Parts: sequence; structure tokens; C-alpha cells
Amino acid sequence: MNKQLILLIITLLSCPALAVAGVNSTEMISYPGGKCYMFRVTLKDKKHSRYSLNAPSEYLSQRAIERRKRQHIAIDSTDLPINETYMEAIQASKDVRIVGKSKWNNTLLVRCSNVGKAFNLLKLPFVKSVFKVFSSPDSISGSARVNFKKEFNRWDTLSEDNRYGVAKDQIAQLNGIRMHAAGYRGKGKMIAVLDAGFMNVDRIPCLQSVRIAGQNDFVVPKAKSIFSEMEHGTMVLSSMATDLPGVFIGTAPDASYLLIRCEDRQTESVAEEDYWAEAVEYADSMGVDVINSSLGYHDFDDKSTNHRYADMDGESTLISHTASMLAGKGIVLVNSAGNDGMGTWKKINFPADAKRIITVGSVTPMGVNAAFCGVGPTQDGRIKPDVMAYGSPTSVISGRGTIVDEMGTSFSAPLVAGLVACLWQALPNKSASELIDLIIASGNNVATPNNIYGYGVPDFWKAYNAGRK
Repeated sequence: MNKQLILLIITLLSCPALAVAGVNSTEMISYPGGKCYMFRVTLKDKKHSRYSLNAPSEYLSQRAIERRKRQHIAIDSTDLPINETYMEAIQASKDVRIVGKSKWNNTLLVRCSNVGKAFNLLKLPFVKSVFKVFSSPDSISGSARVNFKKEFNRWDTLSEDNRYGVAKDQIAQLNGIRMHAAGYRGKGKMIAVLDAGFMNVDRIPCLQSVRIAGQNDFVVPKAKSIFSEMEHGTMVLSSMATDLPGVFIGTAPDASYLLIRCEDRQTESVAEEDYWAEAVEYADSMGVDVINSSLGYHDFDDKSTNHRYADMDGESTLISHTASMLAGKGIVLVNSAGNDGMGTWKKINFPADAKRIITVGSVTPMGVNAAFCGVGPTQDGRIKPDVMAYGSPTSVISGRGTIVDEMGTSFSAPLVAGLVACLWQALPNKSASELIDLIIASGNNVATPNNIYGYGVPDFWKAYNAGRK
């Protein structure tokens, strides 16, 4: 989630709800723990691990194992945890501390107060490379919960003859109402929501029926509570999980949700890609079926680490390489395209360039692409975005417990992610890759795809019928 982009959208599209960003404080405080740096340490191998491919229950949940079995996916070396002996050797140094890890990439995230101490790790025989991904600012703004409303205003509600309330049109555009009518509302499916915070999800009355399967935080340092951080995740979650007939129904009200914070609202650094990678690996280990990621990166506080167009091949960056692995693990990743269409970058963000995922752009209620939506193609010539959905605007529930209209591909993606879960409920024997193909093939622009509108707005009922054949 590019912070400069948020400011751009606020200015150009008048989105006051994004301006508050789920915080209610401008007080500046010292950076926790003082001046520090973080480095990505890439290891050479996983030799002599105590874990075995023949005993996956030691590092994967039964749900994750069963998901792989259903899709005939073999457990491989990337699934094995990082060698504990290597980690112990690094931890033996009092100068650096391991604060994150990615088994798929065989990397560690270490924190220290002295740059030279981190590069000393190169002397260890099992360390391949050391790369600086974060330098702390002098100070950051404090955060606090915002107040919330316990009841909707009367003008938020619609008559009972419209079961979907204000969310009707954004679901109907994707033919999701027909999916729901057939009994497919995401039951039995788990969706991971990767975001920057879930302000008041634990308190807002209309969200108390949401099936929350778990929560975690991979940002360094962790928040005191993910429910006191940004409201962005609250709005994303609400578009899928809300079940309030006559007022608001999300795209997958019967699914369960894993809430994961992996975006740091205070800074923009490459370290957030390491947080993201650890978050999706955790989601995989918990057995999720679908991941919604309304996050994207290319421009960082340290400009020397900015990504380039040439990196946009689905593999060159750690975040996109990780994203490209997800379908091979049996998971469908739905990622927002990004909102840089009216800025200088203009392209989709990372990991929206990843392979075998669903990248979602934004359209208006008239089906016209939103001007702010990032465009393709990828560096290797693939069409992006893949599909389109409401995002200019999308009706969501804010961290204040009110129904608001929000702009951005951040809110297009979860509309699609929720219906991916519904489609998978209806077609349980399909693999992640097969599901992605069905959804893209159902787009209303599939005959003439392009790098602004992709394959168009998907029709999930059409995808369902095609999948039954």
C-alpha cells in the first residue's frame, strides 16, 4: 500500500476516510528501541535439518496438508523450516537479533543497531548474502483507537426488499448474488486478509458475526493490538465478511477469516516485503484457501531500493517471487493492482506482477475503468490487471462502524476474493490454477484483453457453469 499513492487519491478523488488512516493521534514519539537497521540474510541451503518431507505435520496444519492432497501437490524443500542450527549460530551474536524469516525464500530478517555487525554475518559459511532493507526514522506518530458507532444511521439502511442493502450493485456486477442464491457463500473456506490493521473489528457490532479463525502480526515491532491499527483492513474485511440483511452483505459471509497485519503504516521499506512473505507462509501453514492482499510496493523511503519497471517479471522481487509460488501451494492470491494510474509510475505495483494470481483493477458502476488504476503489461509481456471490479467507489464499513464509499483497487480485490471462496465451495475439486483460469475466462473482455481493462469484469456464475462441465 504505497503511502504517496494514498495521498494522491485523497487529493484527486476526495477520500476523507483514507486521510485519517485509522489513527486518531498526531503526537510524535521516538522510534521504539531507538535507531536500528534491518537486513535480509539469505542462506545457502537447508542441509542437516531435523525436519523431514515425510513428516509434514511438524510444520504444516492438517488443513494445509489436506489442501495439498486435494490438489495433488507434493510437499517439497521450500516447505521445510529454516535450519535451526543456522539460526542459533546467528542468534549467538549479541549484535543482531532475528525478527522474521521466510522458509520459501530461505531468508532471515535481522535487526541491529550497527550496520557493520550485520555484514559480519557474511563470514558464516552458510550465509549467501546480506541486504539492508530498513533504516529507522528518528520519530513516528502515535496511534490510538478511534470511536465507533454502535448503530447505523437510518440513511445507511435500505428497505428489507433489498437483502443486500448498499452492497447490492457491487456484488451483482460480478453475478455473485446468483452464487449466493445457489447456496455458495464461502462456507468451509478460509480467507487470509493481509493488511495494515483492523481498527475496531473486535468491537463494531455488525462485524461480531464474522468467523475469525485467527490473527497474527509480522510487522517489526508488533502492534499492541491489530484492532487498534489502521482501519484499511476493516474496510477490506467488511466487503467480504459482513452479513447484515437489508443493510450490507459481503461477497463471502460464510467464510472464515485469518487476519494478518504485515504493512507498517509508519514507514515504507523493502522490509515490508519480508513481512508479507512471512505472512503468506503463515497463512499457508494454517491451511487458507484464498489470500486477499490489498497491498503493493515500488517506491520506498530509501530511494536507492526503489523497484524498477525492469523488475516487473513476477520473479525479480522477493514479494512477487513469493506470490508466484502460491498457486503451486494450492492457494489463490487475489491482489490489488495499485492506484498509480494517475501518478508518475502508472503501472501496477508489486506483487501484482506475480504469475498465477488474480490481479484486480477498479471500475466505476458503469463498468468504465477508474483513472487511478495501475496498468500493465508486466516486463515479460503478460496482461495485467487480470480482472476488474467495483472500486470507484466501493461500499465498505469503516473503522468507525459507518458505511462509506471508498475509492481504490484495495476495495476491488476483496470483492473478487470473497467470490473466489464461493466458487471454490461450489467446485471443491478444482485446483487453484484451474480456478484462476475459470475466473479469468469468464471476464467480459476475454475476447480482446488489454493492459487497462484486463480480461474484464468476471461473471462468477458463468465460471461456475464452465467448471461443472
